[in-house]
Amino acid sequence: MTIIVYGIAACDSVKKARAFLSGHDLVCTFHDYKKQGVPEAALRTWVNAKGWEMLLNRKGTTWRGLDESMKAKVVDAESAIMVMLANASIIKRPVVVSGGTIIVGVDFEALAKL
Repeated sequence: MTIIVYGIAACDSVKKARAFLSGHDLVCTFHDYKKQGVPEAALRTWVNAKGWEMLLNRKGTTWRGLDESMKAKVVDAESAIMVMLANASIIKRPVVVSGGTIIVGVDFEALAKL
């Protein structure tokens, strides 16, 4: 089964997940938001499966750097998706997809099950 890791190459969490997968002889494809953009259809699938609150990283510098009025507009899935599409760095990383499994963040236990 194909494993796709979505994120940003320079992100430490993405590096940890990719190293874990390769260390367990799991081959994965990397989708770099900075070079390839955020696939809207995939983002919508993740939001439907995991909830926008899980995917929106409110602890990072990108969120903190947003205008307060922009932050206040994020009240539901659609508004969160629009902000995430416009600011890829605001999506919690990594997002690992394999078949119907979606893992958000570094979760070594879940990754080991792949």
